[in-house]
Amino acid sequence: MNRKICGFVLLCLGYSFTTTPVSGMDNRALVAAARKANETKVFNIKNYGAVGDGVAMETEAVQKTVDACHDAGGGVVWVPAGDFQIGTIILKSNVTVSLDHGASLLGSTNAVDYPTEKLSRPREGDAHCLIYAKNAKNITIEGLGVIDGRGTHENFPRNRRGGKNSGVRPRLMRMEGCEDITFSGVTYKRPAFWGLHLIDCKNLHFNAVIVRFRNNNYNNDGLDLDGCENVLIENCDISTGDDAICLKSSLNPCRNIVVRGCRADSNTAAVKFGSSSRGGFIDISITNCYFHDCPMGAIKLQSVDGGRLENINISRIVMKDVGNPLFLRLGNRGSTFGEGRENASVGTLKNVRVSDVVAEVIVEDRVKAIEAVYKKLKVDTTPGVTDSEKSKAGPIMITGIPGHSIENVVLENIKISYPGNGTQKDAKRVVAEDEDRYPEQFFFGVLPAWGAYIRHAKNVEFKNVELTLRGEDARQKIVLDDVEQFVKH
Repeated sequence: MNRKICGFVLLCLGYSFTTTPVSGMDNRALVAAARKANETKVFNIKNYGAVGDGVAMETEAVQKTVDACHDAGGGVVWVPAGDFQIGTIILKSNVTVSLDHGASLLGSTNAVDYPTEKLSRPREGDAHCLIYAKNAKNITIEGLGVIDGRGTHENFPRNRRGGKNSGVRPRLMRMEGCEDITFSGVTYKRPAFWGLHLIDCKNLHFNAVIVRFRNNNYNNDGLDLDGCENVLIENCDISTGDDAICLKSSLNPCRNIVVRGCRADSNTAAVKFGSSSRGGFIDISITNCYFHDCPMGAIKLQSVDGGRLENINISRIVMKDVGNPLFLRLGNRGSTFGEGRENASVGTLKNVRVSDVVAEVIVEDRVKAIEAVYKKLKVDTTPGVTDSEKSKAGPIMITGIPGHSIENVVLENIKISYPGNGTQKDAKRVVAEDEDRYPEQFFFGVLPAWGAYIRHAKNVEFKNVELTLRGEDARQKIVLDDVEQFVKH
């Protein structure tokens, strides 16, 4: 697992490594692997007391199964068809959790079933979670079943004013300091807070994972990878309320990560680096993906807490019905996650290449719906677009801060269609620096460009970048402010 993932990630990032040549030995290896799979010990949760009626509390039965599997040296924890209600489960090394089609692990809707005494406290948010692991190795979660946190507003309200569950909102999953982890095929649904949160983990493989978190609760991120290394995310279908694929670095850098062949939609972003960015993001590739229905923006690369954001390659991306298509931000928020802002410094953001992108930028659904009604009624009047809506359907934005420039950015073979709606007043807008503000593009308001706004940057190159309008716009296509060596051809 370790060598496979690390090797593939390095290959995708342009590094060289050697592998054993393909030969007839492969057949013998496959036979040996099949024999080993047949010999794997299988632990059926029903043999440890699980019922599967969706009513009984199955935490103890499932945990006993996990413990027995681990104590036996490893094997498969088998979850057959049925609805198994659980609270917090702690996974251990050498355990594969395999869910059959029709099997569901359902999160309890009672906060008392999420104790935290045996859990470490994360650097961000509370400790509560449905599935947990720490310093474990060789864990797999696989199959055609469902893990459903049932973390709706009704079950886990955000406020802490008393009432049901008193503001406790468990993550769906949290793993810390783990290695050689595989996620394959399972559908994840309805966390009360973040979804799959992995902190300081290495050698991770997400394959054909389905995430369904959209419009469920607040802060429903999909995959949150904080300080993780050697990661392959492929063939996944992710729909979230908050960021779909979110790389964080509250302490250590995210490094050697490949995302390929994924679909994502989100209320906030399909892909985001940050906002936690103390450790940085290094050597990351995102390719052959489809991002759609992201009204607050599609791709956001942010270094605002002192980390290095470097060597990023994004290619072969199709975006449909998105807001701000690309946001690069170098700022100075300076969060050190408990160690005091006096230790903060400004990081770097450089060596970013974005190529072969086709995108359609739209205003929010409210305006689209009104336009559809007018069109149906054959009314020529165009509904007004608010500043808030225009700011979320804005141009490419690349911005550092005074004295700290974003460097070496190449955009090549890009086609982006914009809705227009900019006025003469918008064209004269002065954009605040907001050096230490939370990094969200629409917080800067309506920008004075409709295609690209670039500020405090060096060595920016546009090669075959086609920016077009579908409606009227009084702003300039591209606005440069404190930019050294901008080349467009």
